[in-house]
Amino acid sequence: MATALKLIDPSENEFLASLEARAKQANPFFRAMAHKPEVLKNFPPLYSAVVGPGAVARRVKVLVYLACSYANTCPFCIASNLPGARKAGITEDEIRAVETGNNDAFPPAERAAIAYARELTKTAHAKSTTEELRAHYNDEQIVEITLVVGISNLTNRFNNGLGILPEA
Repeated sequence: MATALKLIDPSENEFLASLEARAKQANPFFRAMAHKPEVLKNFPPLYSAVVGPGAVARRVKVLVYLACSYANTCPFCIASNLPGARKAGITEDEIRAVETGNNDAFPPAERAAIAYARELTKTAHAKSTTEELRAHYNDEQIVEITLVVGISNLTNRFNNGLGILPEA
């Protein structure tokens, strides 16, 4: 696990140990976050509330998360989200389209969400893509998509800032 800091060993944090036992694998993201135990305890429920079931289809949430992760060049988040993308029915061609910024590969509603995610990630304003997003999603869904963009950017910056990389 290559990172810029010492990762917490699960033997030092019971909650971390339980997370890794459930996942059946080491997680450098959680091991780094374990330096702030209260944040670690509260992160999984927040993450689940944002990316879990809601008013926006799982497929759209994964596309948005990947769009942000590719825009931020976050190897850990990209690698972590690819299995879920495939499970959500996103094809290899669609993954490549998100990676290369080819929004034309998607239907209009998904294209709007991806474009919004990219612009919000790059500018923190998304002025040119909001109108198109509103043409396809209601207020609750827009809030949900924006939360996915926010949590993705948080994890992207956390991992990139600390040098957390996926397992080789």
